[in-house]
Amino acid sequence: MDGSQLITLLKYAAVLVAAIVIGNWFLSETRKAKLNKEPWYKPYFSVPGIIILVALSLPVWLWLFTR
Repeated sequence: MDGSQLITLLKYAAVLVAAIVIGNWFLSETRKAKLNKEPWYKPYFSVPGIIILVALSLPVWLWLFTR
């Protein structure tokens, strides 16, 4: 394994760790909203929910603006 493969592996690991952290953060917001009997959409308006929605909509926006 040379240096460029190691850098690529570290990049993949960083993205995976970030996804796990944001996912757990969103899950805790969801559990908190369920305990407080808030509406089902409440966690999507929190910081991790907005990050997830932006990440999911980014390919659509890129597709629309690159056509």
